[in-house]
Amino acid sequence: MKFGEPFIIEGYMNSWPCFSKNDSNNRNWGNINYLKQIAGHRTVNIEIGKNYLDNNLSQKLITFNEFIEQFIENNNETIGYLAQTKLLDQIPELKKDIKIPEYCSEQPIVNAWFGPKNTITPLHFDPKNNFLCQVVGYKYIKLYHSKYSNYLYPNSSSKLYFNTSMVDIENPNYEKYQKFKEIEPNFLECVLRPGDILFIPKLYYHFVKSLSISFSLSFWWG
Repeated sequence: MKFGEPFIIEGYMNSWPCFSKNDSNNRNWGNINYLKQIAGHRTVNIEIGKNYLDNNLSQKLITFNEFIEQFIENNNETIGYLAQTKLLDQIPELKKDIKIPEYCSEQPIVNAWFGPKNTITPLHFDPKNNFLCQVVGYKYIKLYHSKYSNYLYPNSSSKLYFNTSMVDIENPNYEKYQKFKEIEPNFLECVLRPGDILFIPKLYYHFVKSLSISFSLSFWWG
């Protein structure tokens, strides 16, 4: 196990109550009714739009129940994403359903990511190591080593998105971002499945897209 490179531990979360299908209290987060019961009345902030670089992106405060009914249970053409939120701090009952990955060298920052199919997080890097834990659904991840940063055109002019590539990974503009074409083949990719945990080293660029309704947790540390 090398902490300088990404790796996946398959089935790592099988014993977590939020994932286990054998939990007598039925605390599996794939059970929408359980989530509604625990968190439904809480107010959450969601992103509405293609992704956080979308010029038309907006944010909205709604109840967790309203979020599920509008964006999870129904085929809404507009994407609503509960993204990078401290949901477990807001709803402590959910903390009982998870375990801190034993590989974290310190108490991690825990963020929740919950949304429908086709939610996207643009290519970016994080300042800390990340264990991305897939609780519900499937996510596609594409990764580039930090040594290729100059080829990925990070948005250095932005104080907010300095860690985000300006290249649209799904439809790259090679005329505008010519250097990206030189290193485009030098990536890793995977599909994260329910129960899997992906280690993403700090400063490692990654693009994330949900292939289905998806609920993930990220543990930032180090």
